[in-house]
Amino acid sequence: MSLWQLYYHFVWATKERLPLISPEKESHLYDFIIGKADSLGAIVYAINGTENHIHLVVSVPPTIALSDFIKRIKGSSSHDWNQNLAISGNTFAWQGGYGVFSFGQKQLDWAIAYVKNQKIHHQNGSIILALEKDGE
Repeated sequence: MSLWQLYYHFVWATKERLPLISPEKESHLYDFIIGKADSLGAIVYAINGTENHIHLVVSVPPTIALSDFIKRIKGSSSHDWNQNLAISGNTFAWQGGYGVFSFGQKQLDWAIAYVKNQKIHHQNGSIILALEKDGE
């Protein structure tokens, strides 16, 4: 068995940053993403966001490229949304880009807290701009 301790903070947005992630759909979406990440051998520490973007703190095993990991997460979650959550005629999609930031184990608790408090950070303007960049 291999030992790996790789920590990443991903952020990505809905297409055109449309406010599509309602509280009613958020739980299903997050549960799906956690399940998909688990099936890829990743460990999810935190997931949260707002109506137009998501943050994910995760350990991705070194056997999968980060670009492949996020491609699978975004692709399968938009497919699931369109099969199970979409209102007729409204297609859900993610923007093409994403942001990814690596950090050490000492910063893990801080990263988890930042992601878990996303809605509060956006409400009171305490976001960290560098961690909100989604590649678009």
